[in-house]
Amino acid sequence: MILTLYWGSASPFVRKVFAVARELGVEDEIAIRDSAAHPVERDARIKAFNPLAKVPAAETRDGTPLYDSRVICEFLDATQGGDLFPAPGPARWTALRRQALADGCLDAALLVRYETLVRPEEHQWPLWVEKQREKVFDALDAMAADVPGPDCHDIGAISVACALGWLDFRFPDLDWRDGRAALADWQAGFDTRPAMAATRPHA
Repeated sequence: MILTLYWGSASPFVRKVFAVARELGVEDEIAIRDSAAHPVERDARIKAFNPLAKVPAAETRDGTPLYDSRVICEFLDATQGGDLFPAPGPARWTALRRQALADGCLDAALLVRYETLVRPEEHQWPLWVEKQREKVFDALDAMAADVPGPDCHDIGAISVACALGWLDFRFPDLDWRDGRAALADWQAGFDTRPAMAATRPHA
């Protein structure tokens, strides 16, 4: 086994790790450990790997702990001779920027979900939700202005696809495709890649 991984079937960040592993052909080399990540009720099993108690959290064959998805994905690519993280230069900075944007979009969307589902209703803050949603839509507009090329399947493209797929999964009424036809067309095509089709989130 390359990694032991604490995971969550609905996590877009876990999906990113497994999409990378599948692109590299090593998905069967990852040992999965049960976990129940939660922003309040922290899972002690995950905390043993990651003091933040968040997934994905991994341990390499030699016992090195790895977190978060960005680190785990780069570890897999580097150790398996992949090309999902371009060499230093313009292509790398574009890929890493797209990954950061997609992850930030997900962070904001997760805060909306936590606020509306986890926080007691009497303590919820509507302005907070509104401002996090603004971040999501601003990120989507930036993605729409920077759609990856048809042959691009690097970490930036994978990250964007995972973010959009998770929005479909958790926020089906968001209608992120409205006014973003090129991004929607790209997502529809990219989501047919075997690595994406095999890793779609589920409850």
